[in-house]
Parts: sequence; C-alpha cells; structure tokens
Amino acid sequence: MTVLLEYMENNGNIILLVLAVCFVILAGLLAATYISLRKQRNRYYELTRDLEGVSFEDLIIQLNRDISSLNRDVNLIESNILSIETKLTFALQKIGFIRYNAFEDIGSDLSFSIALLDAYNNGFVITSIYGRERSVSFAKQVKNGKSSIPISPEERMAIERAVRGEKPLDSFDRGGENVQISLFS
Repeated sequence: MTVLLEYMENNGNIILLVLAVCFVILAGLLAATYISLRKQRNRYYELTRDLEGVSFEDLIIQLNRDISSLNRDVNLIESNILSIETKLTFALQKIGFIRYNAFEDIGSDLSFSIALLDAYNNGFVITSIYGRERSVSFAKQVKNGKSSIPISPEERMAIERAVRGEKPLDSFDRGGENVQISLFS
C-alpha cells in the first residue's frame, strides 16, 4: 500500500491528467448519447403526434392496416384505369380535317371533309359539299383506315391525316390542280 501511495505522490500530475482526459472523453460520450436520445425522442413524438394514449405497437398495427387499405385502393384504381384505357381505344380520337373549294366558281373553302377515327382507325368520314344552288352532306364508314365505298381525294386526305395524326398542310395536288387548304379558318 505504501508503494501505491508513494507512486501517487511522485506521479500525481500524470494521474490527474489521465483522469482529466478520461473525464473529458466520458463527458463527450454523455453529450453524444444525450443528442442521440433527443433525436430519437423527437422522431418518436413526430411519429405519434396528435395520438395520445397510443402505444408504438398500436401505431405500427394501424399503419399496416392503412397501407393494406391503400394497396387495395391502388389495385382498384389500376383496374379502373385499364378498363377506361380499353374503352378509350374505341372512342373517336383521331381527326383529319380539310376545307376546300368543291367548285371553281365558289370561293372561301366552304366545302369540307372530316375523318373521325378510333385507335384502330375505324370510324367515319363526313363530307359537306357547298354549291350555289344547294349543299349536300354525307358520311362514309371507315374500317382500318380504308373505306369500302369510293371516296374523293379530299376524303382520302382527311382519312390519311387522321391515321397519321398530321398537322394541316397548306395545299395538296388534285390531278395537276393545286388546291388551297385551310384548317378551321
């Protein structure tokens, strides 16, 4: 025991320095633990806010129920979207439109042909021919982008535009005759 006391008297400064370093290290570890605990507590409070008297276990169970309910809702919505997409393929979604002068002595592009097609290029083309004495309108069925009834070059162009989804052209050539086209003007 005396050896120990003697050693402490001779090396007291070193022992004090070692104890001070250990104290600083322990204080740092305590501060780090406190900060980590405070972060965990804040996360817990954020997770359980507005829920008094609810255990963490009850909260997890409720969240799992909510997630299952949301998954069912998402599956139902996906099913509805698929059904709607299927129905939309048969809806008129492609339009080809052309205005033109059916007769040389009448201006202002008062005649027109409009093709209305679905995703499978089925539908109809409506043509209205304007003349000084009378106007005539008629429709022809279109299947797979083609008509079984003879069609005019303007009707063919309207169908082709609908099939391709083209932007309007300025003019087209009808047997050597340049015909001016305007879209919705």
